[in-house]
Amino acid sequence: MARQLRAEQTRATIITAAADLFDRQGYDSTSLSDIVAHAKVTKGALYFHFAAKDDLAQAIQELNAEAARRLVTEVESRGYSSLEALMRATFGIARLAVEDPVPRAALRLATADIAVRPPAGHLFTEWLEFATRKFHGAVREADLHSELDVGVVAHSLVSFYVGTRVAGRSLEPVGRLPRRVAEMWHLMIRGLVPVHRRPRYVTLATQLEREIRTA
Repeated sequence: MARQLRAEQTRATIITAAADLFDRQGYDSTSLSDIVAHAKVTKGALYFHFAAKDDLAQAIQELNAEAARRLVTEVESRGYSSLEALMRATFGIARLAVEDPVPRAALRLATADIAVRPPAGHLFTEWLEFATRKFHGAVREADLHSELDVGVVAHSLVSFYVGTRVAGRSLEPVGRLPRRVAEMWHLMIRGLVPVHRRPRYVTLATQLEREIRTA
């Protein structure tokens, strides 16, 4: 049992080290030797768990997919309106990115077109499907203008979030991400939500950003 626990801890250490390097310097620029040195493990320990660098990328993508799905399941269990659920999910994803290199690395891998193997789905596809579903719900609940093209809006949201992270990666600390997500929502709310419903969601965006900054 103790040996199994040590093996699991070593595997987690290797994944975290790889994720940190993939996020900071990119997949192609990171070697297995870099990961061994950063994780402070032996090459034998790394090869015991991962046969190749792409296996590490796959493990990161799977862990990120699992975390995102847990987040979405938890948010959807709370009975929020569709728009609030979507907002809480996006801020939740931002919180994960601030706290953990695995989501940050998964996003960088996705933007680098690193292959995704099942059971992990492509990050953008899963986000787009969730956003589309929630925006359809928001239209039904009269929280969004009914004439909007939901597909376009969902694509714009995902592109906005991804672009914010990609553009900001080398320009500002990841701790700035919640502020950028709040700015994104303030703009989208003013363009998408009927006037009489805007105050609730503008206030929510500010509240969710504050919760991350004070956590």
